[in-house]
Amino acid sequence: MSMRKTLRILRVLCVLSCGLFVSGCGYSLAGRGSALPASVRSIGIPMFTNRTTVFNLETTLTNRVRAEFIGRGRYRIDPTSNGVDAVLTGEVTSVSIVPSAFNSAQLASRYAITMTARVELKNTHDDMVLWDNPSLVFRQEFDATGNQSTAGAIDPTTFFGQDTNALDRLSGEFARSIVSAILEAF
Repeated sequence: MSMRKTLRILRVLCVLSCGLFVSGCGYSLAGRGSALPASVRSIGIPMFTNRTTVFNLETTLTNRVRAEFIGRGRYRIDPTSNGVDAVLTGEVTSVSIVPSAFNSAQLASRYAITMTARVELKNTHDDMVLWDNPSLVFRQEFDATGNQSTAGAIDPTTFFGQDTNALDRLSGEFARSIVSAILEAF
């Protein structure tokens, strides 16, 4: 057998073995499966509890989590815990807003919002915990440099506007992470 023919056979064998290896490696498309039992068809997501001073945070988080589950299109989502197969409960335990960067005048130019929460999904038929995380931590940063006066003070409207945007981004990240973790068993 010639060297050229041997190399060709080796290449074919290599390609075939790689194909077999990849087909059995366990990769799948994200968001297509579910780690929940087949008996769970409906999930109740009552309003989360807010143990912080951030006004209306529980409403934003709950609505984002509900919307994320609805967007996945696999389960019936109910705002109550009655007549459902599983109940997702959440509690925001803390929120802190601290400066994370300073400008040349030693004024805060960037802030970090850190939120800690606990979330649990329980099967209502046997009261078994399907998924939980007692110490979720999410962090979002935002700039507070716009609209500073000549004295260097930060305009409060800019601060609160950026703060709200950061909380919205944090809520979206929270919802995506929770739903992905529950559905994809991460």
